Amino acid sequence: MKRPARIEQHDAASLAGGYSRAIRRLEVWSIGGLVALMATAVWRLWEHVPRNPWIVLLAVCSAYIGADLLSGLVHWMGDTWSTPGARFFGPTLIRPFREHHVDEKAITRHDFVETNGNNCLVSMPGAVLSLLVPLDHGWLGVFTSVFLAALVFWVLMTNQFHKWAHLDSPPAWIAFLQRWHLILPPEHHAVHHSAPFNRYYCITVGWMNWPLQAIRFFPAMEWLVSSLTGALPRQDDIGQDAAMAIAPAQDPRTAERRAEL
Repeated sequence: MKRPARIEQHDAASLAGGYSRAIRRLEVWSIGGLVALMATAVWRLWEHVPRNPWIVLLAVCSAYIGADLLSGLVHWMGDTWSTPGARFFGPTLIRPFREHHVDEKAITRHDFVETNGNNCLVSMPGAVLSLLVPLDHGWLGVFTSVFLAALVFWVLMTNQFHKWAHLDSPPAWIAFLQRWHLILPPEHHAVHHSAPFNRYYCITVGWMNWPLQAIRFFPAMEWLVSSLTGALPRQDDIGQDAAMAIAPAQDPRTAERRAEL
């Protein structure tokens, strides 16, 4: 991989200023809505837990790995494509990713709503699906409903784990979980914050980063998207020159643009 050109990113203050009152109101409503949906899911599943303890445990553990994979996919999309000015998803989802790369400690200054509100927003469809799964057809329905509800919970916790990974002095119990890699450890996540920010996207626990890195999953996805659309990965995040230097070389349109520079 070629050494990237000088990285040009957005101004941290302007990105932080993009967190408007309208976005905060949306996040507050999202938190309230998700809490209501999750409470309904727990009430619906409550009687099935003692009857299927191993199924429930398997579903919860599987959902933890699934949330880690999902966090990587969402994080990759938020880091790599689109702009903070894009309609709807730009201010609510893309802007926080851009801000985090230019001020990675900003997340430690965010309150509960700003830290977790956008995760609640994107998690609501999963909570609704959990409520729609029939539970009267044996263990499969219970497993599926618990998996979806647990997936929503772990996705909700992802930004909290991510925030804790950036704390200078986390509480002892959090440091213990990080040390045993039961939640996202700071030193593991630090790999992602090494320019050009194109590795280790999974931020729930980080376990999925190793296999995804080994099979070069995200570079392959970037090559596919660039081949189909001509879009340049990370152009908005790090600037065109730096993005071009690390873009998938196999894409003929990217190669043409590189030759023009």
